[in-house]
Amino acid sequence: MTDQPTTTITQIRSVAINVDDQDAALAFYAGVLGFEVRIDTGPSPAGRWIEIAPPGGATTVALVAAPGATQGGVDTGIRFTTADVLADHTALRTAGVDVDAEVSNWPGVPPMFSLRDPEGNTVYILEG
Repeated sequence: MTDQPTTTITQIRSVAINVDDQDAALAFYAGVLGFEVRIDTGPSPAGRWIEIAPPGGATTVALVAAPGATQGGVDTGIRFTTADVLADHTALRTAGVDVDAEVSNWPGVPPMFSLRDPEGNTVYILEG
């Protein structure tokens, strides 16, 4: 291939998590994880569009109503960073969030754990 296309893409705007209950997902990500609500269009003919993000974060997470047969309960591959993974793990476990039993510590990899939201979607918390 000699002619490679070029773009002007500069950032990742958002990633999506499919959910069946947008209200419950919003309550979890905003209320439990402390994310900011950046956009919540409310019900409309086109559907509800919700974007949340960690305070000060540039990339948002869109909480998208699961279309048709697409359901929540998947490994999203999304990784969030924290300054203190052990404190967050303890706080979330104490709050009753479905988190891994322990924080993982592998050589050359930041300490991390995964958690499941109320619909079973897996996200990861890494120290960084």
